[in-house]
Amino acid sequence: MIVDDDKDDRFFFRSAIRKYNPSFECIEAENGVDALQQLRKREELPDFIFLDLNMPKMDGKECLIELKKDKTLKNISVIIYSTSEYKVDKELTKKLGADYFLTKLSDIYPLPEELIIALKKAGEKR
Repeated sequence: MIVDDDKDDRFFFRSAIRKYNPSFECIEAENGVDALQQLRKREELPDFIFLDLNMPKMDGKECLIELKKDKTLKNISVIIYSTSEYKVDKELTKKLGADYFLTKLSDIYPLPEELIIALKKAGEKR
């Protein structure tokens, strides 16, 4: 799942993931509220959530807190995927339960090695 308010970022992310592995299904949400609503209705949960920090309605930090409070959703691996490069954001999201922090790049074709490492690392946790 990719949670990002930027429609273009969601499109490019989904395209890059499909190029990496065409069998991956990538569901989308435009903010934290939308993500939580979708996740609570799904029978099959995603393996990973790529979560932007700066979004309207419910930002990534608030969404991460809600995910980790929910006994059904708390074990989904969360990778923060944001333009933020602030150390405080990295430290806080780790304390809140994020598995990994990636800074968005302007071009994600092919998938950056850092994103592949994050997928593998979060997958090892499962």
